Amino acid sequence: MSYVLRWRHTVAAGMMMLGLLFWSAAALAAPDILPVSEVHAGMRGIAKTVVSGSKIEEFGVEVLGVMKNKGAAGDLILVRTFGDVIDRTGGIAQGMSGSPVYIDGKLVGAIAYGWSLADHKIGMVTPIADMLKLWDLPDGGQSPALKTENAAVQGQDGTAQQLDTPLMAAGFGQPALSYLQEQLKPYHLIPYDIGGGDSGADGDSDSYHPVPLEPGSAVGVELIHGDLSLGALGTVTYVENGKVLAFGHPFLQKGNVGYFMTNARIFTTVNGLESPFKVGVTESPIGMINQDRGAGIAGRLAKYPSVVPLHIFVNDQDLHKTQRSDVMVVQDQDLAPILAATSVFDAINKASDRVGPGTARVSFEIDAKDMPGGVLKRENMFYSPANVAQTAIAELHEALTMLASNPFHPVDIMDMTVHVSTTQEQRTATILSVQARAATAKPGDTINLDVTLKPFRGDPIVRTVSYTIPGNQPPGPLLLEVRGGGMVPLAQLLLKNQGLDASILNPKKKTESFAGDIKDLVNRDRNNDIVVEMLDKNLGNLTGGLETGTVAQPKASNDIKPRQEKAEKQLPASESLIDDLLKAPDKGAKNYITTDYIIQGDTQAAIQVVKK
Repeated sequence: MSYVLRWRHTVAAGMMMLGLLFWSAAALAAPDILPVSEVHAGMRGIAKTVVSGSKIEEFGVEVLGVMKNKGAAGDLILVRTFGDVIDRTGGIAQGMSGSPVYIDGKLVGAIAYGWSLADHKIGMVTPIADMLKLWDLPDGGQSPALKTENAAVQGQDGTAQQLDTPLMAAGFGQPALSYLQEQLKPYHLIPYDIGGGDSGADGDSDSYHPVPLEPGSAVGVELIHGDLSLGALGTVTYVENGKVLAFGHPFLQKGNVGYFMTNARIFTTVNGLESPFKVGVTESPIGMINQDRGAGIAGRLAKYPSVVPLHIFVNDQDLHKTQRSDVMVVQDQDLAPILAATSVFDAINKASDRVGPGTARVSFEIDAKDMPGGVLKRENMFYSPANVAQTAIAELHEALTMLASNPFHPVDIMDMTVHVSTTQEQRTATILSVQARAATAKPGDTINLDVTLKPFRGDPIVRTVSYTIPGNQPPGPLLLEVRGGGMVPLAQLLLKNQGLDASILNPKKKTESFAGDIKDLVNRDRNNDIVVEMLDKNLGNLTGGLETGTVAQPKASNDIKPRQEKAEKQLPASESLIDDLLKAPDKGAKNYITTDYIIQGDTQAAIQVVKK
């Protein structure tokens, strides 16, 4: 039974009882609400948060004033914090977002904003009335794209930022963590490494004991769950009948969302120079965050989000080592491709126990609801002289991005499996020459071409590719290009140099359907293919004046720049050449064979087509 199935069965069996526990704790008498209209400078009260473990502690709060319409959802309350907790933490810390504030026993709102590199004891409170509105919002629908700026409000002494919500990353190796940090930088999300993953994830850890959420409790918002974990830490503001409010400011401000809501355990709070911050770990999922708005986040206990189950199998041929990883990634248009690709990146690095050059063979299978065909399968080979793990995840990231952001309709990914085989060996081969076994052919004939390859540090080898002359091909010379599947086709390169869209060579490639987009990705040339396709005779001036039956030498290996430079020098900027390219019969005709090498370079040959 897979990890995901084990997790689902465990949750299904135990979460109902756990949910009852949480709901019963929330059935306590709700506190009175103090409206912001009755708040004024000089009032004092208390706030609640966790700075270590799961113990809720109190600190003092003094109101300095009410700032009208300065928040993302309305007014904000300017406060100064004090007391033993604040002295120990060095001020309001990242992770205190959502800490409930009470005056005379009445709930005022949540600590949400502060200033960096300033007095960390000064902050701002989001009124509870604005947060309660989150429970009345409609649920469901597609989330918008991520905002790439933190919410900011104008304070008396400059701009105050919402308290950063630290992302705690567990189980990631340093290369994958660095890659994740770079990918999330545009969204102002900074993952912190907290060591091993799967901390209490299944609720069976000896040291893990779930506690009911209550105002002041630490709470997690998890984006990856399983053998890896990535989640944000904050504080619960209010709980009522299984409904939860927290943070007091947005997490990603994406509206309707579907993130894991988890228990959280705080290790310690660090007094940083820029801002203090909590260090902790997300634990067992206990519900779902379904609203992410300007006034905070809201969720429900004992309800769970739709996620992407991801199973990763990596075999390192050099170490004879297999690495398996099972995670669940939230269904999110922007984040899911990044999170899934990073999870695979991490598994590759752990299996190979190194970072650097190498070859990888990657295959993945994606099962999805409402996707044409139901299953997307793709296999390819990759080589990188610098970082093979990062290169190997490129197509997976592309496929997930296409599914998540397709313009046709939402896709619910039900399951995803990735297989990777890696080696430090450079499995590349360069095309040296091609020889057609026949100098002439008739329309409809199939000819064989012997392609000579030079493997890296190996002896030349020959592979044979067949090609069928189009049935409507007129008599005369037929120019064929033989290239590696990862090479840019020469005709497309030439059109690009004319400032034209290369897709005009084959209008059928301009898909108008979701099925067409998927087909294009699945059927795309692979890096380990030898591809034979037709070029127009007017391109002969770039091949050194080919004559029938002659063989052209490669123009480059895996770098298109020499070909591009030559094209720029020799290709006349004429409309007639473009017209000839577009009029060429059956421009899409091509064939290929798959090899055990990543094929570099290209060459051309000409066949004389005669009448039938």
